[in-house]
Amino acid sequence: MTVIEAAITINSSVDKVWELVADLDNEPKFWKGTKSVRTTSKEGNTIKREIIIAFRDSKCMQTITMQPKQRILVTFTEGIVNGTKTMQLIPEGEKTKLETIWDIKMTGMLGMFTGMVKKHIKNGTEQALESIKQEIEKQV
Repeated sequence: MTVIEAAITINSSVDKVWELVADLDNEPKFWKGTKSVRTTSKEGNTIKREIIIAFRDSKCMQTITMQPKQRILVTFTEGIVNGTKTMQLIPEGEKTKLETIWDIKMTGMLGMFTGMVKKHIKNGTEQALESIKQEIEKQV
């Protein structure tokens, strides 16, 4: 498994940051590696969905566990990616630290490319966090 970490501090409250990141249908707007999302079921704080990622327009299935105003845990259950992506909100006074940790590997024969994809995912994550920060801070 490959671990990828990125974080950003946003000049806004946890409430405002959560409002944006918990809107999972908006994910392709900020995460350029995600082309489309489709929720297949929702039960309480657990969401199952299908996503299409930019890498070869591959379909992945995810189970998402929402812990309101604290954490979003995304588990890849089917497709070319295996593992998790965790987004965590950490209050820092009037600001919020938004941290993303991937613990993933490519499946099957693509496993040998996990290391090559790591840099691409890290850059995409940093870009997504910056876009989220800009979106929230322009509202303040």
